Amino acid sequence: MTKRTILVAGLGLIGGSLAKGMALDPDQHVIGYDINEHTLTFALDNGIIDEITLDFKAAAKRADIVMLASPITATIHLMKELDKIDFDHDIIVTDACSVKGSILETAGGFVNENIYFIGGHPMAGSHKMGVQAAKTHLFENAIYVLTPTEEVSDEQIDLLKDALKQTKSRFVVLKPAEHDEMTGVVSHFPHLIASSLVHQAKKWQKRHPYLPELAAGGFRDITRIASSSPELWQDIFYHNHSKLSVMLDDWIQEMTEMKKLIEQDDKQEMIAYLAEAKAFRDGLGTKGKGAIPAFHDLYVDIRDQPGALAKVIQLLAEQSINVTNLRILEIREGITGALRLSLGTKEEQQKATELLKDNGYEVMIEI
Repeated sequence: MTKRTILVAGLGLIGGSLAKGMALDPDQHVIGYDINEHTLTFALDNGIIDEITLDFKAAAKRADIVMLASPITATIHLMKELDKIDFDHDIIVTDACSVKGSILETAGGFVNENIYFIGGHPMAGSHKMGVQAAKTHLFENAIYVLTPTEEVSDEQIDLLKDALKQTKSRFVVLKPAEHDEMTGVVSHFPHLIASSLVHQAKKWQKRHPYLPELAAGGFRDITRIASSSPELWQDIFYHNHSKLSVMLDDWIQEMTEMKKLIEQDDKQEMIAYLAEAKAFRDGLGTKGKGAIPAFHDLYVDIRDQPGALAKVIQLLAEQSINVTNLRILEIREGITGALRLSLGTKEEQQKATELLKDNGYEVMIEI
């Protein structure tokens, strides 16, 4: 049986993780392309891909499937390059971008009859970036949106799903506009709001220089996504700007209503507003992964004494539980404080919770 050849262009966190998963299938040969030679070398040396190339067009000619996992503007450029290639066989081209409108518009302009385009968006991520953070389980149980063009058959969609089966994703077929609106609401727009909250705090810092110290707790938590790559998110905002503009109008109206609630000081109306928000938030899907990387946090009470932090970390390390981030929320001399630990998965969070409780620690998981 001839191996299926897959070219992955762009070996960052997303492309690297997809490549690593697809390369687990012994019937697939994965070629990696990236403009960064160090990235390619790392990917090859660490078994993420089977072969590297600096010649995108030559590798594409050999491929059965081309996965474009670069930023949106770069992906559109590569799509136009593919359209010029004289293929001797039909080829499936897909992408991993979080905005589908611009991508499908470009695909709609293809003149190359050998290309069958299936838009894609694996909706999971990580707080880390780059091929070094690539994980085969990154998309496990995550929603993987597909937006095929009209020319694509069910058999070709199934072929792509089969190529990606090692990701263990949950595939959903959507129209491009549906996808862009929904990801705008739950992913793109929150990044805008987080950045605006940080800017507001920066302005108030001029009046209250000590403000950053107070912002180290909850404020820092709810604005964590503002630390994402500015260049990447500018590209996303640009390609989904029309829908984000509408959402900003909605948000401004929502804040106008909130301002009235604050000014009128109607206790019952405010409670009702907050209760409605709480009910909706608490009912959000807890199974699987979403568009924004989840923070699997747990809180551990520790005392202000030498070795307290080290003991917690040692317990977790002995059970091979990886802590992606930790923060001491409050330790005052001679009293108990709270340690927040961030874990990579829900399973590790639960395992760590049980381990620490078994060792006498008070632990809380935020739901």
